[in-house]
Amino acid sequence: MAGLAAARALRLQGWDVVVLDKGRGVGGRLATRRIEQARADHGAQYFSATTAEFRKVVQELLADNVIAQWEPAQPSPADTATDQLHYVGIDGMNAVAKALSRNLTVLTSQTVVSFRVDGSQWLVETEAGASYRADALLITVPAPQALALADRSGFMLSTANRSALSAISYQPCIAVMAALHQPVSMPNAIRYETGDIAWVADNWQKGISPGQPSVTLHANADFSRTHFDDDLNAIGRQLIDQLPDLIPAASISTVQVHRWRYSLADQRHPSPLLVAEAPLPLLFGGDGFGEGNVEGAFTSGLAMAKACSADL
Repeated sequence: MAGLAAARALRLQGWDVVVLDKGRGVGGRLATRRIEQARADHGAQYFSATTAEFRKVVQELLADNVIAQWEPAQPSPADTATDQLHYVGIDGMNAVAKALSRNLTVLTSQTVVSFRVDGSQWLVETEAGASYRADALLITVPAPQALALADRSGFMLSTANRSALSAISYQPCIAVMAALHQPVSMPNAIRYETGDIAWVADNWQKGISPGQPSVTLHANADFSRTHFDDDLNAIGRQLIDQLPDLIPAASISTVQVHRWRYSLADQRHPSPLLVAEAPLPLLFGGDGFGEGNVEGAFTSGLAMAKACSADL
C-alpha cells in the first residue's frame, strides 16, 4: 500500500515511477488467495478511512465497485479505529491493490538485492540481473528487510538512521485458510483474547467468496513466533482442530497456510517516513511508520511522495 500510494502521487506530479515488487502480484499484505472455488483474505482483513486523503481514495474505490462496506461482529486485533466505517475488497483485499496499481509501471517478481549511488543517480539491481537508475529511491519493505538490504548493498546508514529503523518491530502471524464444503454457523468474525488463535473470519459472509465458503484463521503472535518454522500442514491442522464446534472437520475441503514474518508493526517510527542522510534522495516508509495498518501505510506513501518532490 505504501509503495502504491507513493507511486500514484508521484505520477500525478509528473514523475516517471517504477515500482519493483518481489511478489508474484501486487499488494503485499493486501493479500487474497484462491483455494478451489473459494477466496480467502489472509493478510489485512479490512480497513478504515479517517483522513481526508484516504477518504477520497475510498470514495473512488466505492464508485468503481472495488470495495464495499463491511462491519465485523468483533474487531480484528489489528484494528485501531473500531468506531469508524470499515471496508473490504469486493473480490478480496488484493482487489484494492490491483485497482491502485492501474496506470502504474509495476514490475513483479523483482527482488532487489542492492542499491548504490552511481554518478548522479541511484543504481538498483535485482536478483534476476536487471538494473534500474533513478533520481530518488523510496523503500517500503519492512524495516528489518530494509536494514538487511542496506547492509547487503554496502550502504552505510548514519547512526541515527540505523537506530530509527532498528527500533521498528513487527509481530509474526501464521494464517490458515480453509475452503469448506458448506457454510458454517458463526458470526462473520470472532476475536479471541486468549488461546492460540487471535481471529477468525468467514469469507463467505464477508462477501468475497460467493462461489464456495471459506474461513481465515490468524494465530496470535506468541504461537506464530514459537511455531513459525514448523511444518505448515501440521500447524494448520493444529489450529483449525481447536475449533471443532465452529468449523467441523467434515465441513473442511482444503487447508492452506501462509507465514507472515512481518505481520503487524507493534513498535513504529513516530513519523510517517524517514528521510535518510544520503547523497541522493533516499526515503523509508510503510506500515512501520506513523499510524500503521492499511491507512497508515497509505499516509506514509503519500508523505514520502511529498517529501521526495520537495527535496527535488
